[in-house]
Amino acid sequence: MRLSFRSARPSRRLVNGFIRQSPLARFLVDCRRSLYTNNSFLKVSEEVQDALQSGRPVVALETTIYTHGFPYPENVALASHLESVVRVHGGVPATVGVLNGVARVGLGTEELIELTASAGKPDTLKGHTGRKLNGGTTIAGTMVLAHLAGIKVFATGGLGGVHRGGENSLDISADLTELGRTPVTVISSGCKSFLDIPRTLEYLETQGVGVGTFADGREGKVDFPAFWTRESGVKSPMTIKDEAEAAAIIHAQGTLPVMSGLHFANPIPVQHSIAKVEMDTIIAEAIREADRQGASGRDNTPFILRKIKELTGGRSIPANRALIESNVIRGTKVALELAKLESKCLSVPDRHYDPRSNSASSSMPPPQHLDSSTGKHEGLTNPTLSDGASSHRPVDILVAGSLAVDFSCDYTPLRSSTGHAPQLSTSNPAAISQTTGGVGYNIAVAAQQMRASVRLCSVVADDLCGRAALATMNERGMQTGGITILAKDVDARTAQYIAVNDAKKDLMLAMADMRILEISADLFLERLKPQIQDCKPTWLVVDANWEHDTLKSWIIAAKASKAKVALEPVSAAKAARIFTRTPNLEEVLRATPGHTIDIATPNSIELAAMHTAAREADLFERLDWWKIIDSMGMPPTGSRHKLVAATNNELVDQGVPQQSIQLLPFIPCILTKLGPGGVLMTQLLRPGDERLTSTASAPYILSRSHDGNSVVGGIYMRLFPPAEIVPNEEVVSVNGVGDTFLGIIVAGLATGRVDIEELVNIAQRGSIRTLRSKEAVSPDLAMLRPRMGI
Repeated sequence: MRLSFRSARPSRRLVNGFIRQSPLARFLVDCRRSLYTNNSFLKVSEEVQDALQSGRPVVALETTIYTHGFPYPENVALASHLESVVRVHGGVPATVGVLNGVARVGLGTEELIELTASAGKPDTLKGHTGRKLNGGTTIAGTMVLAHLAGIKVFATGGLGGVHRGGENSLDISADLTELGRTPVTVISSGCKSFLDIPRTLEYLETQGVGVGTFADGREGKVDFPAFWTRESGVKSPMTIKDEAEAAAIIHAQGTLPVMSGLHFANPIPVQHSIAKVEMDTIIAEAIREADRQGASGRDNTPFILRKIKELTGGRSIPANRALIESNVIRGTKVALELAKLESKCLSVPDRHYDPRSNSASSSMPPPQHLDSSTGKHEGLTNPTLSDGASSHRPVDILVAGSLAVDFSCDYTPLRSSTGHAPQLSTSNPAAISQTTGGVGYNIAVAAQQMRASVRLCSVVADDLCGRAALATMNERGMQTGGITILAKDVDARTAQYIAVNDAKKDLMLAMADMRILEISADLFLERLKPQIQDCKPTWLVVDANWEHDTLKSWIIAAKASKAKVALEPVSAAKAARIFTRTPNLEEVLRATPGHTIDIATPNSIELAAMHTAAREADLFERLDWWKIIDSMGMPPTGSRHKLVAATNNELVDQGVPQQSIQLLPFIPCILTKLGPGGVLMTQLLRPGDERLTSTASAPYILSRSHDGNSVVGGIYMRLFPPAEIVPNEEVVSVNGVGDTFLGIIVAGLATGRVDIEELVNIAQRGSIRTLRSKEAVSPDLAMLRPRMGI
């Protein structure tokens, strides 16, 4: 597959022994990666994406060795074994191939079987993607796809090279030219002995490719290996001590605008090496036979390999297996060392805060880079991440909540299992996925897709998860100025959430580590409260992951800025936090018209928890609560039939509508999420609301006030049926469904384009899209914009 930018190859110049390309070249390649990783011809698996995003070591593996090197089903066994080798040594395998015309980086077991059983030619990447075929990728093709995916280390068997007589035939492997223009490190056992190794090394030097050989326990200069033999008679341009040194070389080259790759040769294990003298004799005979039979061009290498197998009595095959496995182990160790090195040097926005010092490191500086020579941070100009002008730009919505890494564990029962729920007190088979999430983040993403201007305000630690979360926000074009990063020496970690779902994808159990949001009051005053003052939001959305005092501080600050407040209760345990009995509870929870929370979106369990907490805090004994209740116009007896007519017997038996009504004085609009039962909307209407006199709204008017007060006009209660019943087999993930719902609701309220009844319908449709999505929030919510008049 040749890419369009390749034809306009920028000029190069030598810098410190490296071939350096101009900044224009680097820009073109970055553009190329952006273009080619987001189309119908290239797909990167979720596992590989997650690993790259979180900084875990990833090793690319080619597929030509499976499709053309070993017969079926031995090739399937080898592919599975090599992936296991990568995992055992701490890496994530990214097997590369072409399936149904789509270039794939990261293949599942079934996909590997399909590829190896029906593969085509290995060297027609463009033709295979264009004609919907299956095919293995050579070193050259694998390098291109690995680079587009962002993978830096690639382990394989042997490198192609300059064929003997190549000075006349120009028979030179595409592996060498690709190494000259693609910044991927290829780890192999050198070139096969029947190639012209001196000319191969000379050609690589001409291409600007750094070449080195692992010492592998030897001292001084070592030979460049010749695949089946550890010695070739040609000294390696460089000797590499170990994997850490190799990683340091990769990292150093990666800091320069260099577009050539690196080749690190790993000699075959001693016990599997064939003596050089013996191998030279065998190869000479194989080459003579190839010449006699006219095997040239693309037929030359397969012919010689078959002859070598014959002349070695089959010994070349186990040697081949052994060197491939050795290279994969070496490559994984190099990738692991590189990941460690990059994690130490990874730059993050320097919005550090140490709660023990009662001060932040800076007010709101732009993103920083760590200068390793001075230990100081230097600012960078980056409009996406900068906290300059955007810090003070008004937004529609400020979301104050968690930014987390979400893990979804979906139970995948064995065929012999009869139940759909995992068993307790033992391990269960599952499909586990990782995404950037958190209630606050999900709400912000959903609202932003509906064209609301949004700022997320949260706290992360200076760790890999925190960096990955910030990187995801940057990729989505989200403001990161509201994210505070705690100093490294603070005992905190970025929030994490683990959901355990049954085979139907229904939530069975969830565990959340949100302790990072249980922060000091000083941090709120110094870092968080100014966010509301700076961006002047129309709405504040706050989730209950915050510690109860911080949660209440958010609400008070929002009301002081005349912003409306939406509450996401998060869970039954945390839903009660807002009602925690504290000296300032009456200031935080006031009855309408001075209410501090305008809307809440609990599920039925969270609603019950909120009701219980309010009762235990004696909120239902307060005079301001009784005043509103008395003005609602609800009869003291005989109201059950009205509630049943508005909802159904089951909900009334559970107490859902009753609990909603009793909380209305403090939260005048409650949208209770009922899963497949739809959404129950309970709202306190003000006098003069047109729905009180509308014929269309009459079925939903539960009561009308008749005491002439100026605050309460009546109660509106409406049970919205689900927009669609999603079959179990179509449910991908339940994570983020409720967050999607609230994000769309608040986006609609902030922009004021549609009424809340229509918003509920739109939000339910958005939630269904998330149910079917692998992401915490469906990336297809934009399809709903026309319904909101956008």
